[in-house]
Amino acid sequence: MRGLTGHGPRQARGSWLAVIAAVASVTALALFVTACGTGGLGARDEGPAHASAVAGAGAVASPSPSPSDPDKYRKVDAVQLIKHDPAVSATVKRELKPCSGDEYPVDVSYGDLTGSAVDDVVVNVLTCADAVGIGSYVYQDDSGTFKNVFRTEESPVYAEIDQGRLSVTRQYYEKGDPISSPSGEIVTPYSWKAGRFAPGKSVRNEYSKSAGQVPTPVPDS
Repeated sequence: MRGLTGHGPRQARGSWLAVIAAVASVTALALFVTACGTGGLGARDEGPAHASAVAGAGAVASPSPSPSDPDKYRKVDAVQLIKHDPAVSATVKRELKPCSGDEYPVDVSYGDLTGSAVDDVVVNVLTCADAVGIGSYVYQDDSGTFKNVFRTEESPVYAEIDQGRLSVTRQYYEKGDPISSPSGEIVTPYSWKAGRFAPGKSVRNEYSKSAGQVPTPVPDS
């Protein structure tokens, strides 16, 4: 389920199933449950890319970390991280509002994507009304400052940590598709190479229009 983050930071393990549950029809939801939401890339352990994905897009002062921990995990205030990040578009910042009280539509995952001494942070910003992903970001700790090393704002989008790699999923629509029934999704794995995320081969999952059938993986050309 998607995490609603209050003003105080908390860890949330996002799932693409949350986005699907909010925007897909009952039939599409059944298909995703059957497929376990893997997007054709296997089980996700923690927790769509476009030309807007960038490396080293800017640095943001780190929020006050939690007390010293022997592990790599360092909790962050994801809302403040997004609001003060110059790499995040004004549109996403404008949409980042509390859904209820001080609960924000933000999913946060922590894990080792870049080999840093501190866990990297994956942040997904969603809409309140239907939980559609409008922006996905990765932050890397650099001497106490969390630096934006990846962003994509092509909606609907969702990023996750999948077996030590960044996995970015976006749904696509074909002519005539209603907003509740996209034709499929494109899942792109990213690996950290030479100081930036390099995209791997994408997998296109075409959603079946018949109830009880799972999405059909098709190599993305």
